[in-house]
Formats: sequence, structure tokens, C-alpha cells
Amino acid sequence: MGYFAGDHRGKPATIWGLVMEYIKLEVIVHAPAELVWNRLTDWPSQSEWMLGTKVTGTGAGVNGEISAFTGIGPIGFLDTMIITRWKPPYRCDVLHTGKIVKGTGSFIVEKIDKNISKFIWIEYLNIPFGFIGRFGFKLVRPLFVLGVQKSLDKFAKYVAEFSE
Repeated sequence: MGYFAGDHRGKPATIWGLVMEYIKLEVIVHAPAELVWNRLTDWPSQSEWMLGTKVTGTGAGVNGEISAFTGIGPIGFLDTMIITRWKPPYRCDVLHTGKIVKGTGSFIVEKIDKNISKFIWIEYLNIPFGFIGRFGFKLVRPLFVLGVQKSLDKFAKYVAEFSE
């Protein structure tokens, strides 16, 4: 586990016989890779920069567990994850194991230079509810992507504050 089949440029991919939605977003962070990694993998602090999400777990290393509730008030969903690859300070892969969110994800930190990094967020999501779910996801995908990108932009500012 903890691998991906390449860049599908936003088109569904087929993995394990399932249609998976591929999402890849990135942001430049004005901070060293180690600091980006440390802030990223401080799972509870993700609530400070990830839109509408409260993260719990202390997963550090393969088989570590993370849970993220995304929603407003009590309305939302729980995304449970198991870490499948742990390569500090550059990569963490997860397997989404929840009732709604299933698939894989990667958090990748690339060192650009001593004080600049790139944070890459990748998801292969198995959209539930068959054709209706995939059709519905096509409608909400732009808002989902916008929300995650805004969160990544907020993360870049959040981490940069720690490097000053």
C-alpha cells in the first residue's frame, strides 16, 4: 500500500477495479522541509488550517491512526485513516478506511531550497453510491478542490509564521 498509479490530471482512475477520483493540489511554503513536515504531521493542529475539519490521532509511523471529522456542527462525516508509508520529513501515505471516505492519500513535502518547500496533497477517492455518487461528486468537486486549496494556502501562511 502507499503507492499511486501516476498523474491522471483530474480524471477518474481505475485501481483495484474501482473508479477512483484523482485530486492533486500543491502549495509553496516559505519554510524548511523539516518544519513543514513537523507542522503537517502535528495532526490535531490541522484543525487550525483545514477548513471545517477537526483532526485527532497521534499517528506517527506505519499503522498509525488518524481521524478527521469534516462538517459544520454535528453534520458531517468521519474520515478514518491508517498510515501506510512514513518517510519523514518527506512523505506520509494513508489508507482511508471510513464508511464514506475510502481510497488513498499522500502528503508529500519537497525541499526546494534551505528555506522553501512544496507541499503536495494527493487523493485517490472511491466515491460511494455508484453512478449517482460519481455524478454528484462531479458537481461538488470544484468546491471541494477550492476548499482544500484554500486550506493549503492557509497552511503555508501558518507554517511560515513558525519559521520567522
